[in-house]
Amino acid sequence: MNRGFLERMAEASRERARKAQQDLSAAQLKRRVDALPPAPPLALSPAGFDLIAEIKPASPSEGNLADRAFDPAGLAADYVAGGAMALSVLTEPGRFGGSLGLLRQVAQAAPRTPVMRKDFLVDPYQVLEARQHGAAGVLLIVGMTDDDNTEAMLATALGCGLFALLEAFDGPQLQRARRIAERSGARRQQALLGLNCRDLQTLEVDAGRFKRFRPRESGAHAIFAESGIKRAEDAAELAAGGWNGALVGTALMRSPDPRGLVGRMLRAGRKARVSQ
Repeated sequence: MNRGFLERMAEASRERARKAQQDLSAAQLKRRVDALPPAPPLALSPAGFDLIAEIKPASPSEGNLADRAFDPAGLAADYVAGGAMALSVLTEPGRFGGSLGLLRQVAQAAPRTPVMRKDFLVDPYQVLEARQHGAAGVLLIVGMTDDDNTEAMLATALGCGLFALLEAFDGPQLQRARRIAERSGARRQQALLGLNCRDLQTLEVDAGRFKRFRPRESGAHAIFAESGIKRAEDAAELAAGGWNGALVGTALMRSPDPRGLVGRMLRAGRKARVSQ
């Protein structure tokens, strides 16, 4: 893993958190969050395979993904109509073109569907920030900070009624994620595990990571595959291998029919599950 990339992202994220707290303290933000109605709960499908559909304006590996017709609310509606369990929204502004405003816009467009803040979070304050802007979940990168801080962010999420996707980039990190989830006492639908097969040094996708890891090693928590999932056949292969779902972004952002692609992936994955 390219530690330099994560370290740069972490430094920028800390600076964003620091500036935000100059305008609104953690205590003030917590009081606002406590006054909000409950976030929509995450519900894993009994069919055994789910999809988290992502909205991201850009990525370091693919460049700009949002054309002039980019309609976040319409895209969210397509994802939901296709059957997505949850939506993921990039809020990192420098490399991914995201924002908290985009998160709020998507959450308002899909009020009954859990929306996850995807970012390089380093501070429990940012979890509260996510909830304030309509999030029902957050992505937490294992290894982004030390395990104690990751556990503090997870505890903040659970305390706000949010779910967390604990993201890892290799097998040892994934085992750390599993132990963090177990120590938290989170239920299956509150703490998901994710394995991202992108190499952060080259930005290339190594789909072999999915084949080298045995999903049953994730314990009682559902495990999701991230990056490089493009076709319904990819979803079927993952489901047949024991994965509980996938997070799909670029393929959906580039698809002329995102609603249809979500549906095809889900049908293929669930059919493969049934045939096991």
